Amino acid sequence: MPKRSSTPSPDAAAKPADVQPEKNPAAVALGRLGGLKGGKARAASLSKKDRSEIAKKAAAARWSKP
Repeated sequence: MPKRSSTPSPDAAAKPADVQPEKNPAAVALGRLGGLKGGKARAASLSKKDRSEIAKKAAAARWSKP
Protein backbone atom coordinates (compact mmCIF):
# COMPACT_ATOMS: atom_id res chain seq x y z
CA MET A 1 0.00 0.00 0.00
CA PRO A 2 1.50 3.39 -0.94
CA LYS A 3 2.22 5.85 1.85
CA ARG A 4 0.13 8.98 2.05
CA SER A 5 1.91 12.27 1.75
CA SER A 6 1.90 14.60 4.72
CA THR A 7 1.30 17.66 2.54
CA PRO A 8 -2.33 18.68 2.01
CA SER A 9 -3.86 18.43 -1.41
CA PRO A 10 -4.31 21.64 -3.44
CA ASP A 11 -8.10 21.45 -2.93
CA ALA A 12 -7.75 21.36 0.85
CA ALA A 13 -5.46 24.38 0.83
CA ALA A 14 -7.88 26.41 -1.30
CA LYS A 15 -10.81 26.07 1.14
CA PRO A 16 -10.38 27.40 4.69
CA ALA A 17 -12.13 25.16 7.21
CA ASP A 18 -13.67 28.01 9.22
CA VAL A 19 -15.64 29.64 6.37
CA GLN A 20 -19.37 28.88 6.52
CA PRO A 21 -21.65 29.39 3.52
CA GLU A 22 -24.23 32.16 3.72
CA LYS A 23 -27.72 31.01 4.70
CA ASN A 24 -30.92 32.42 3.29
CA PRO A 25 -32.74 34.09 6.24
CA ALA A 26 -36.16 33.31 4.77
CA ALA A 27 -35.29 29.62 4.45
CA VAL A 28 -33.95 29.55 8.01
CA ALA A 29 -37.17 31.11 9.34
CA LEU A 30 -39.35 28.72 7.37
CA GLY A 31 -37.39 25.68 8.54
CA ARG A 32 -37.57 26.84 12.15
CA LEU A 33 -41.30 27.43 11.88
CA GLY A 34 -41.90 23.91 10.63
CA GLY A 35 -39.58 22.48 13.26
CA LEU A 36 -41.36 24.26 16.09
CA LYS A 37 -44.78 22.90 15.24
CA GLY A 38 -43.78 19.55 13.72
CA GLY A 39 -43.80 17.18 16.69
CA LYS A 40 -46.88 18.64 18.35
CA ALA A 41 -48.86 18.67 15.11
CA ARG A 42 -47.89 15.08 14.34
CA ALA A 43 -48.80 13.89 17.84
CA ALA A 44 -52.17 15.64 17.62
CA SER A 45 -52.96 13.99 14.30
CA LEU A 46 -52.08 10.44 15.46
CA SER A 47 -54.48 8.24 17.37
CA LYS A 48 -53.53 6.85 20.76
CA LYS A 49 -53.08 3.42 19.19
CA ASP A 50 -50.74 4.79 16.49
CA ARG A 51 -48.65 6.69 19.06
CA SER A 52 -48.41 3.54 21.17
CA GLU A 53 -47.23 1.43 18.22
CA ILE A 54 -44.59 4.03 17.30
CA ALA A 55 -43.36 4.15 20.91
CA LYS A 56 -43.16 0.35 21.13
CA LYS A 57 -41.18 0.20 17.89
CA ALA A 58 -38.79 2.91 19.13
CA ALA A 59 -38.28 1.16 22.47
CA ALA A 60 -37.58 -2.14 20.75
CA ALA A 61 -35.02 -0.46 18.49
CA ARG A 62 -33.27 1.14 21.49
CA TRP A 63 -33.10 -2.08 23.48
CA SER A 64 -31.99 -4.23 20.54
CA LYS A 65 -28.72 -2.32 20.10
CA PRO A 66 -25.65 -4.10 21.55
